[in-house]
Amino acid sequence: MAIELSPAHFVYTGPVLTATPALAAVTMGPRGTVSAAALALAVSVTTATYNQAWGTQPVYTNFVAVVLVSGASVVTSRAIARRRGIELDQVRRIAVAAQEVILRPVPARLGPVRAASLCLAAGTGAQVGGDLYDAVETCYGVRMIVGDVRGKGLNAVRAVAVALGAFREAVHYEGDPVEVMNHCAAALQREAAMPGAFDQEALMEGFTTALMAQVPPGEPVVELINRGHPPPLLLRQGTVHALTPTCPLPPFGLEDLITGPPVKAESYPFLPGDRLLLYTDGVIEARNRDNGFFPLAHIMEGTHADAPQHFLAHLHQQLLRHTAGALEDDVAMILVDRLS
Repeated sequence: MAIELSPAHFVYTGPVLTATPALAAVTMGPRGTVSAAALALAVSVTTATYNQAWGTQPVYTNFVAVVLVSGASVVTSRAIARRRGIELDQVRRIAVAAQEVILRPVPARLGPVRAASLCLAAGTGAQVGGDLYDAVETCYGVRMIVGDVRGKGLNAVRAVAVALGAFREAVHYEGDPVEVMNHCAAALQREAAMPGAFDQEALMEGFTTALMAQVPPGEPVVELINRGHPPPLLLRQGTVHALTPTCPLPPFGLEDLITGPPVKAESYPFLPGDRLLLYTDGVIEARNRDNGFFPLAHIMEGTHADAPQHFLAHLHQQLLRHTAGALEDDVAMILVDRLS
């Protein structure tokens, strides 16, 4: 346009304007293509009027070419966008199916507790997150784990599968919950040591936060091992209490930071009628439009639902309302009610 409005307007720029919508169709999508086409037409009309070139064959030829190429480019860009959407949906469905195989729903009844689970994937295209959870009834009591692998994609899915595999095996023969967590940490270390298992960035910056809870049979307590994870919330008689560890431990992958006496599980009262929530940081770090965090404890205190699955369903609705349906991180939660 600058050339057409300058003394050098004798330089013919029609082919450049004609190609603009076609290039936009490949890179900018339908809306960008329409904008580029409109801009090309506007430039053609403006320069023809400014240079008083209406009535000449080159002007009309260029104008018709721009219109035809613009129309074809818009149709092409829509077809490309539709095909990309179909391919992305297929990849997303495969990724979600693979994740559902690893993350199974927890049983509704486990010994002395009722339980429910919830897992929500953030809207990040085909990326699969690194949240993990499970709950198992064993001879040592009900054992649960919730964790969060740093990062997304195949590296995170691989770490989730390794950690859950170690947990599901160790919970049945290790009496000490600390040893169960040690098995998970050792499994992740072995996997990281395999050549080519993780890329260099994942090895340098990767770690996994995890929390294990154990409800032993016949005892009104819950025992916790917290490896750098957000503390669980205990709802008792309408008031929420955060079960913060007295001796914080680093996440999996940072075992070199553990010093001092041997690690022991911390015990907290867990009475009939109490409700315990284990969750990942995607819940408490969810932000609204004003950049405010999700008030999980406040929402729990104001939620009156009898069944665990209904309680989690209400939390789900409140979370989506808080974020306007735009989760930026994956979410995983396990809720258990103490019955006896």
